[in-house]
Amino acid sequence: MLGDTAVAINPNDERYTSLIGQYVELPLVGRRIPIIADDYVDAEFGSGCVKITPAHDFNDYEVGKRHQLPMINILDHNGAILQRAEIFNSDSSENAELDDRLPEQYQGLDRFDARKLIVSEFESAGLLEKIDAHALKVPYGDRSGVVIEPLLTDQWFVAVEELAKPAIAAVENGDIEFVPKQYENMYFAWMRDLQDWCISRQLWWGHRIPAWYDDCGNVYVARNEAEVREKYQLSHDLPLKQDDDVLDTWFSSGLWTFGTLGWPENTPELNTFHPSSALVTGFDIIFFWVARMIMFTLKFTGEVPFKQVYVHGLVRDQDGQKMSKSKGNVLDPLDLIDGIDLETLVAKRTGNMMQPQLAKKIEDQTRKHFPEGIAAYGTDALRFTFLSLASTGRDIKFDMQRMEGYRNFCNKLWNAARYVLMNTEEQDCGIQGESVELTLPDRWIISRLQETEAQIAKHFAEYRFDLVASTLYEFVWNEYCDWYLELSKPVLWDENAPVERLRGTRRTLVRVLEAILRLAHPLMPYITEEIWQRIAPLAGKQGETIMLQPYPLAEDSKIDAQANADIEWLKAVMLAIRNIRGEMNLSPGKAIPVLLRNSSTEDQRRLAATRPLLTKLAKLDQIELLDSDQEAPMSATALVGQMEILVPMAGIIDKEAELSRLSKELEKLNKEISRLDGKLSNQGFVSKAPAEVVEKERAKLAEMQSAYTRLEEQHSTMAAI
Repeated sequence: MLGDTAVAINPNDERYTSLIGQYVELPLVGRRIPIIADDYVDAEFGSGCVKITPAHDFNDYEVGKRHQLPMINILDHNGAILQRAEIFNSDSSENAELDDRLPEQYQGLDRFDARKLIVSEFESAGLLEKIDAHALKVPYGDRSGVVIEPLLTDQWFVAVEELAKPAIAAVENGDIEFVPKQYENMYFAWMRDLQDWCISRQLWWGHRIPAWYDDCGNVYVARNEAEVREKYQLSHDLPLKQDDDVLDTWFSSGLWTFGTLGWPENTPELNTFHPSSALVTGFDIIFFWVARMIMFTLKFTGEVPFKQVYVHGLVRDQDGQKMSKSKGNVLDPLDLIDGIDLETLVAKRTGNMMQPQLAKKIEDQTRKHFPEGIAAYGTDALRFTFLSLASTGRDIKFDMQRMEGYRNFCNKLWNAARYVLMNTEEQDCGIQGESVELTLPDRWIISRLQETEAQIAKHFAEYRFDLVASTLYEFVWNEYCDWYLELSKPVLWDENAPVERLRGTRRTLVRVLEAILRLAHPLMPYITEEIWQRIAPLAGKQGETIMLQPYPLAEDSKIDAQANADIEWLKAVMLAIRNIRGEMNLSPGKAIPVLLRNSSTEDQRRLAATRPLLTKLAKLDQIELLDSDQEAPMSATALVGQMEILVPMAGIIDKEAELSRLSKELEKLNKEISRLDGKLSNQGFVSKAPAEVVEKERAKLAEMQSAYTRLEEQHSTMAAI
């Protein structure tokens, strides 16, 4: 009320149009202020009349500029009422016409106390008609929790209109490309509606504003005080004081692409590394940082700062909330890497908070989400987790369980390396060009390595780091570790294997692992470096560090389509036999016979090529081919293509014991199905329980009914033997 300089109405509000251009007296201070018309006013809200305080409200400030109203600052920097107001014209010059005195009873009062006193005096004077409760849209400080008051101050600005034009053109003509492309729209939306940029900040740290003032308020701008005196021909006796403000962080960081390379000197670094190829950033700072770098770099160097802008999503908590210290959901990467106990984590999150209620809230959230603290996951697992979640542009909900899974992946790689080293160190690995014999599994894993390298190169080029991670994970875990290492054992453990075959398998083991380490190094730098130091000499690689090794590139000549197809057939047969073992409760270590019926010529060729592997790894005592019309004994059956895989039951299982076991399982399942069916038939439960709970119970019932059907089929099959 003390700083009002007008009352505004909507120009279409017929109730008040006759009053436009007239004046009212502002209570308490006796100031005469005009009634103005402005579209800013919502005629339907409240009385339809709005008091305008240009010095203490952002919207009122714009109204004040449009109507050239005086701007009256009534608050000091602590939010208390001044003894005398600071009055400026809309062009920022000082106003000497208006009375700057403020009522004595308010001088020095805190803003909240002053408001209570104003309401009281309005009531006493009969000026208060009524008070309506309504939500005020005011900003609060994240850390202080205190209302932020707009305050009229002197600031430094950059005129951006001319800077923006070439920056817009650089993206329009393709000199700079956004990935994903839709973020160009966000960039253009900002750049085509720019206002002059306020670049001064009232902070302790930063690049200080290069401006000096004399005692008369004259402003001098230069690189330093000596240059000021020389540039403006000032006496050395004239006292000068540098501006206390610092440059906006985004102003300083906007100079980063060239300022770090020796500019304005024409340095070798500037010539070599500018412009850079790609910038990686989040969408929330496309305007604050990316646009500023483009504007500044084009202005000062005449070049674009980078050719592509890869935009990733924000890392959010498990509930999708943006991470914030005041919310207590921030995760320190070092805590995830090294681990931290619960009490230390609570103290770390709440130690510097001045508000007890906020501290208690954050403590409760921390204890809820991390009841046992945070385990140590290591740097590589953390990096791999983030990369696996980094799909283009989408926000990331951070999940601790994913990180646990990728810590297991690191362990898997470590254990694979131990197996390789045990079988290759101090052994002949054929790295000097000796003759080698490559087995079918050797040719297959080399072929799959080339295909994996090609896929990873494609994903990197498209900034699909999530697909890079998943492709690498699939190849290392499921193909190299789970299949190839197992397929190598029959060769390595065969005392009668030819030297050339042993040499070929050892060489394949170390060379493929060494290539895997180079593929994984950008994602998992520490474990790959550690293992590479041991593996590299065995693979014939020289160098001090994996960091300086070339990144693997696919060689099409090493892709073996026949080996790929043959191993896929072998895997399908082995998985079919494993499934039969599981369904019939056969011990994995028990040797069993297998019959193959309806096999094609190609199936028979593949069997001949892989019989030793199948016999050894599938634990078979014999494999026999049957004619298509040949009758087979009672068997458990599976299909691979058109070929039937039969495992005869007679003689390999205890029929009565298995029937007894199956009957007990059926009885147990039947009781549980009856219980769940009764629960879901109870309308009281279905109507009152949360929908997700009811759905979960229904899914559990369906799963048990399916399991019951499968066990019944097994029981019938067993009884028929």
